[in-house]
Order: sequence, then structure tokens, then C-alpha cells
Amino acid sequence: MDTDIARNLHAVQSTLPEGVALVAVSKFHPADSLRAAYEAGQRIFGESRVQELVAKQAALPADIEWHFIGHLQTNKVKQIVPFISLIHSIDSPHLLDEVERCAARCGRTVDCLLQLHIAEEETKFGFSPDECRDYLASGAWRALSHVRLRGVMGMATLTDDENTVREEFESLHRFFGEIKASYFADDEKFSEISMGMSHDYRIALTCGTTMVRVGTLIFGERNY
Repeated sequence: MDTDIARNLHAVQSTLPEGVALVAVSKFHPADSLRAAYEAGQRIFGESRVQELVAKQAALPADIEWHFIGHLQTNKVKQIVPFISLIHSIDSPHLLDEVERCAARCGRTVDCLLQLHIAEEETKFGFSPDECRDYLASGAWRALSHVRLRGVMGMATLTDDENTVREEFESLHRFFGEIKASYFADDEKFSEISMGMSHDYRIALTCGTTMVRVGTLIFGERNY
């Protein structure tokens, strides 16, 4: 199994152009599987459940860069802020404020992405584009001294219609460009577009992604 993971990891890495980061989505997979990917050179891992993330962080090497990619409840922020490298899923001003409070207590600055709702499914989380525009226009985020906005994240509709997926990814890329020009033109750190998963990351590569979140192609089907 370990050799399969290493082989799968290198196969995915070989498809990524320079400048695109690979987040190995390790949720629901055991620590041994993560260790196999780590030993094959992977350092960025993405988790979507706080309890699982905290347990793995304690059990695995300290130089792993942990990304939180799932819906984050405000009452659980304090558990991951001491070590998290990037939160992909900031979907409300309230959540961002809570990250700020917890990060201030830890004396850290936490990198975050604004999650945009770009898919047709109502079940997915995220700001609508207009909600995000309104929040940025309010300027409230400028007072957050322990949060660093690094870019945007989005999930496309789960569909076999590649045109739909492409349109959604392109809309996120355009939105990133819009808010970059309006609010972050002088901020070189605001540079990330996290989009693309195992089933659609190759489309995302053609639409300007800087970070893909790939799990199944590396670790196989999840054990729920």
C-alpha cells in the first residue's frame, strides 16, 4: 500500500506545472497512509474535520503543513489555530473574526482563504460574490491584525458536464482578479486560488488554479 501511495503521489505531482501547490487531502485516511505520502516527499496535507486533524497533527512529523479545507465551526477554531498553516474555508465574517480572536490569544498570524460559493449545489458553503464584495467594501477585515487573507477557494458543481465546471472555475478566477485589483493590488501575499479536486483538477489547471486539493487519486477511496 505504501508503494501505491508513493506511486500515485508522484503521478499527480508530474501533472502539475510549476507554481501550483498540491494539497494531499488525507481526511478519513489513517495516519499510516499520510506517513507513506510524507516519506515520498509530500508536506502539505488537507483535513476537513477538526477532531481528526488534531489527532493526526499530534501523531505525525512536526514539519507537515496542515491545511483545513472543510466547513469550520466557530466553536472549534481554537483547537486548530495554534498550528494550522492555511484555512481554505472562511465562509463568513463571523468565522474570520473568531480566527482573529483565537490567533491573537496564540500570538500567531493565520493565513486564510475566502470561500466563494460557485457551484449549483445549495449544500456547499461560501460567500456569494456579492456578499464577499460587500464584506471587503466594508473594510472590517483591515482591522484584523492576526489574520492574513491570501486568496480565494471554491468547489465546482459535482457533475460530468465539463463546461459547467470550467465556467465555475473561470468565474472564480475572474472574481479573484476583481478583488485583487480593488483591495489587494499592493499585497503580493494575496495570490492563491484554491480550486480543483481529484475529479476536476485538470480542468482547474487550465483555469488558473494555484493550489489543488487531491485525495482519492493519491490515497484511494476513503474509509468512512
